[in-house]
Amino acid sequence: MSKFNTPRLRTTGRGPLTSESAPSGRTYEGGPGYARDAKSELFLLAVSNMVSESSFYESADARDERFRALVHQVAVTDPEWLLGMIGWLRGEGNLRSASVVAALEGAKARVDAGAHGHSRQMVDSALQRADEPGEALAYWTSRYGRAIPKPVKRGVADAVQRLYNERSLLKYDTGSRGFRFSDVLNLVHPSPAADRPSQGDLFSHAHDRRHGRDTEIPASLGMLRARAELMALPVADRRRVLDGHPERLAAAGMTWEALAGWLQGPMDARAWEAVIPNMGYMALLRNLRNFDEAGVSDTVAARVAAKLADADEVAKSRQLPMRFLSAYRAAPSLRWGHALETALGHCLANVPALPGRTLILVDQSGSMCSRLSARSDLTCSAAAQVFGAALALRAESADLVQFDNTSTAVPVRRGDALLRVTERFWGPRGGTSTADAVRRQYRRHDRVVIVTDEQAHYGQDPTREVPDSVPVYTWNLAGYRYGHGPSGERNRHLFGGLSDAAFRMVPLIEAGQTAQWPWES
Repeated sequence: MSKFNTPRLRTTGRGPLTSESAPSGRTYEGGPGYARDAKSELFLLAVSNMVSESSFYESADARDERFRALVHQVAVTDPEWLLGMIGWLRGEGNLRSASVVAALEGAKARVDAGAHGHSRQMVDSALQRADEPGEALAYWTSRYGRAIPKPVKRGVADAVQRLYNERSLLKYDTGSRGFRFSDVLNLVHPSPAADRPSQGDLFSHAHDRRHGRDTEIPASLGMLRARAELMALPVADRRRVLDGHPERLAAAGMTWEALAGWLQGPMDARAWEAVIPNMGYMALLRNLRNFDEAGVSDTVAARVAAKLADADEVAKSRQLPMRFLSAYRAAPSLRWGHALETALGHCLANVPALPGRTLILVDQSGSMCSRLSARSDLTCSAAAQVFGAALALRAESADLVQFDNTSTAVPVRRGDALLRVTERFWGPRGGTSTADAVRRQYRRHDRVVIVTDEQAHYGQDPTREVPDSVPVYTWNLAGYRYGHGPSGERNRHLFGGLSDAAFRMVPLIEAGQTAQWPWES
């Protein structure tokens, strides 16, 4: 009989996030609090930070100031790491505001330190949508005035070359913006892209448009001319375009928002069916209720559902998993359910099929009711439900448990729809008795996963309720300064974020490897 090579022995890898080995502070609920190193704290905050948004325990100002301080520190000590994080955060992470702020504050710190390089690239990598150069300049000037350093200007100019086109001008160059396209051009002075000969005409037209000059639209700007022709139609004649020539809407870059204003009347089924072929993935996802209320036909709805369920479309859209749950809860009819379930499955492609027995604890305490942004109904609680249910459904054998002051099993059966499983959670309510939940629910499982904001009550570190030989994975959804347990020690691991990206680390760790940051893997 072997003394050492036993079935319960597992190779031990580690993840990139590290914390102290002993508590040095307190969670907001008074539990033992473990501080992280600067990169780990910045990463956890960045992947859950919508900027200028309060969380349950932390004001928007305090949260934003902590974020800026961490960015300033890391920008000087390891700019390559920060550049990688910003690019990943805006790309795969799909978090706009946090990446823009990180880029600008990183550039600010490096300019102040007299450090050369990286700043321009940080700014350019964070700007991936045509309204973001204006957002970046609005942020900078509101904090630091109109003296803009050359690396920031160049980074914005690089983005302008990539992003400014006819469609983006129509969509984003509106009077509701403090910085119009012309204002951005005047501040950063980009040259037209060499491979886009009409961009110079676009820049000139943006200036004319900004200053109300009634000049002829250049012939090279066909989409803008097509839009002008539509706008010149009498209001009484506009609905005829929906039936007779709907292709004119696409040629004119007409979004559904623009169509609603152009018609100067209700968005009925005819209007929606004319513009749906031109709508992007996120616009479709957000308007399912509107389609139903307007009476969009089953034929058109089937085409929408097919696009929503398409794996390539899901990948291109980079939606956060909770958006599918939000759409599912908002849509009044059943005709979207299968498509949303399929899309969510594609969105959670990185969730591993864990072998053996897994205990999954999902925090549903009151602090998890914190909304991800003031304009969203998405909460930390919803994110925890999605991730916990996804892990349970893919695991070989899983016990899914929700907890606050008490803990109870969430029924999961093989073949269950993930979206239906989320309906079995009670939602945020009481306190955060994490250690008690682990103690009551752990039954010699092969691993424990805790999906939480880590703000545990007074008491013991919950990771100490499990033998050191058993991996405990904490999935952090809020990015507060202190967490409920260590990370980087043997079999104690910390991840975070609102996407499934970091789940890729779990199989690597259990194979005995050292998992890298998501942008390094």
